[in-house]
Amino acid sequence: MDKNYPIICICGEYNLYLPQIMRRMKTYIHQLKDWPHFKWDNESLLLILGKVRNLQGKLTGRMESLGFDLRNDASLQILTLEILKSSEIEGEMLQPDQVRSSIARRLGMDIAGLVPSDRNVEGVVEMMLDATQQYEQPLTVERLFNWHTSLFPFDTKAQGKITVGDWRKDTSPMQVVSGAMGKEHVHFEAPATEKIDTEMKQFLDWFNTEEKLDPVLKAAIAHLWFVTVHPFDDGNGRIARAITDMMLARADETSQRFYSMSAQIRLERKGYYDILERTQKGSLNITNWLNWFLNCLLNALNATESKLGSVLFKSHFWKTHATTNLNDRQIVMLNKILDGFEGKLTSSKWAKITKCSADTALRDIQDLITKDILKKEEGGGRSTSYEVKEM
Repeated sequence: MDKNYPIICICGEYNLYLPQIMRRMKTYIHQLKDWPHFKWDNESLLLILGKVRNLQGKLTGRMESLGFDLRNDASLQILTLEILKSSEIEGEMLQPDQVRSSIARRLGMDIAGLVPSDRNVEGVVEMMLDATQQYEQPLTVERLFNWHTSLFPFDTKAQGKITVGDWRKDTSPMQVVSGAMGKEHVHFEAPATEKIDTEMKQFLDWFNTEEKLDPVLKAAIAHLWFVTVHPFDDGNGRIARAITDMMLARADETSQRFYSMSAQIRLERKGYYDILERTQKGSLNITNWLNWFLNCLLNALNATESKLGSVLFKSHFWKTHATTNLNDRQIVMLNKILDGFEGKLTSSKWAKITKCSADTALRDIQDLITKDILKKEEGGGRSTSYEVKEM
């Protein structure tokens, strides 16, 4: 392969600029005569759309009944999960503590165990919070450019390799590709660079003025439309998901997020790329895409039940132990455990996280065992591990 054509990670796959001779002669939906006038079968979507809207309403009502602090806690967890999974789709693994701390600081939330965040974490959080907290504001070119700049600050490896804060400039065909080098699978080819200004003007005009369409369906169409145009060199997947969250926030009429679409897309990743490819190579009737999106969203809403359970358990835990004498290290670690501690909790991890000696960590843990808060995990192994006792 000609080394002058760069490979750029995108949407969990990668974009590949290929010489004209290697292009596959296919017609994609953006090349069709009536593009971008999408069509779909409303009747076939009514049942699943009704289920989604009903579950959204129930979830929002349930969260409102929990009170301000619990709603904030739940929203913090879901926003953290959304950002982690959106980046994970791209193959980028962020530190959960950094993401959570960055969100909390920006939202003015008083939580224990705040840690410093890397610049790339701050950038992703900045984009996602602008999309969800300012969901009622118009989506503009300037706003998209700001999001892109947040994703690719000048101190990253991307500097000089991609155009940052502007539409892509390379005139070579951009193809969304997966697979090993030499065995590439082309999902679709994006519109030519010279068409991006026109394409994005059409998209943004529609996004900001279309008011008759159900916002959930609009979220699905916006996701597909933006991914199809692929206006940036890199970051299109994360920005598409931010746009999706922005429109879903409009559907919920709240800036607080109680379910994660990105987490569900991550779980259904193969199906996502399969339906995306079939849609790109099909007609402008996007009923199948909308049906897949709605089912994925329904699964995301159902998955929130387990997350909500952990929030309720955490609330009950701290109410129960409101008068229990605990030191700062114990409070920090208990919050980490209740928020979903990754891996096994050992005395060595306790010492590392709280920056104390091994003896101090063990005393902290033994004290919590005595107070009937922690217990040794069954199964043992080479290192003793601990967990919170059920209440």
